[in-house]
Amino acid sequence: MPNHPNRGAHSAASNPEPAAITAAREAAGLTQSRAAALVHANLRSWQKWEGGERSMHPAVFELFMLKTGQQALEVLPRA
Repeated sequence: MPNHPNRGAHSAASNPEPAAITAAREAAGLTQSRAAALVHANLRSWQKWEGGERSMHPAVFELFMLKTGQQALEVLPRA
C-alpha cells in the first residue's frame, strides 16, 4: 500500500532509537511484556523495536511516554 495516506507521513529520523525505547521502558520499571501490552502491541514486536530489527512509529513511542508519565524526548514544532 505505498499510496496509503498514512504511509510516509513522518520521516525515519523521527523514529525513536532502540536505546531510547529500552531506556524509557526501564525508567518506567516495566518488563517488555508489560510495555508491549501498554501500547496494545505483542511481545515480539516490542523485542524487535528494542533490538533494532523494526522501527517503532513515533506515535507508539509518544503513547508509551504519555501512559508511563514520562516527558517526551523530543518535541516537534507546531506547523
